[in-house]
Amino acid sequence: MKKNYNIKRMLLLMLVVLMAAACKTEKVLPKQEALKDISGSWQVIKATRNGTDLSTLVDLSQFRINFDGVGYKLMNKLPFIVTQDGAFSLDDPLYPYKITFTAAGGTPISTAFTYPIVNGKRQLSLTFSPGCTNNSYIYVLQRVN
Repeated sequence: MKKNYNIKRMLLLMLVVLMAAACKTEKVLPKQEALKDISGSWQVIKATRNGTDLSTLVDLSQFRINFDGVGYKLMNKLPFIVTQDGAFSLDDPLYPYKITFTAAGGTPISTAFTYPIVNGKRQLSLTFSPGCTNNSYIYVLQRVN
């Protein structure tokens, strides 16, 4: 009986040692988040004004905004947050929530900005009120290949 007790005690001790050895923690280093790159040509794929879809009322396919590092150019203009070409900046290059447009000779204008991936494609979503504060626009843009 005493022999069984010693064997059980030894097995229990070995089990405790094995459990302690199995509880090692690994340090997982976070990966560096990539800077958000919006360079390239973007077109509006969806536009709303005050919640109303503008896709059936306006030809959105010709509008383009071309971002090239720090500047932007507008082509085939639509109502937009700015009316002239100029410079832009993101509030945070890793996690942008706001984009600021500065038209040539103008004052900086900031707007809400999201950068989701939808159906495997990067999109830009801009919310703004050009001129009249009673009108709120939401443009969803997609990069043109």
